[in-house]
Amino acid sequence: MAEDDSPHIAIVTNGPYLVSGGLPLAEQALTVDESGNTWDYEPLRELDVPVSYALCRCGHSQNKPFCDGSHARAGFEGDETADRRPLAEQAKRIDGPTIELEDAPALCAFARICDGHGRIWETVGEARDAESREVVTHQAAYCPSGRLVARDKLAGGEPAELRHMQSIVLIEDPQEDVSGPIWVRGGVRVTSADGTEYERRNRVTLCRCGQSSNKPFCDGTHAHIGFKART
Repeated sequence: MAEDDSPHIAIVTNGPYLVSGGLPLAEQALTVDESGNTWDYEPLRELDVPVSYALCRCGHSQNKPFCDGSHARAGFEGDETADRRPLAEQAKRIDGPTIELEDAPALCAFARICDGHGRIWETVGEARDAESREVVTHQAAYCPSGRLVARDKLAGGEPAELRHMQSIVLIEDPQEDVSGPIWVRGGVRVTSADGTEYERRNRVTLCRCGQSSNKPFCDGTHAHIGFKART
């Protein structure tokens, strides 16, 4: 079998994320709409990176977002505790009149888009016309972690997904004045420290504050501890 040389993120035991395959790296900020709801993202900057680079996972680097070896000095413990089952096996299902919502709460990255224009857990049950259906599919598709997946019954049950190129985005959250997770997009391979490959998904958020209880994935702890990666 030929070796897979596609873009890859390898997790190092108690160390960084090793990125290979020329994945582009950028920063984006969560934005609010005219009603004050967190609803979208805006580009901040694109970072110049080599084909391979190491991203900080412990939250202590003085050269964020890149690793500077601080994990060793800080005694970082990065044990991976996340459920490794496919998302479909983890998710609860909410059956609305036109949309089925899959929800894996453990993956919540606190982006709050699911709360805008009505909480998605209520709006999915009201989504009958085109406008309300668009709200629900937006709420799910813009959830960076992939916690939420909306399946459109009127389109054969296909998931409503944005087409992301394989890339990494560092999320900033100006409304909460914190730095959010590492947003891995487009089905990039992510392997655990023991070599196990996590399910490839269009949307994944990896912890970069070092404090998630669901490593390697973000669980929103960055907001509770006031994590800031930018100076």
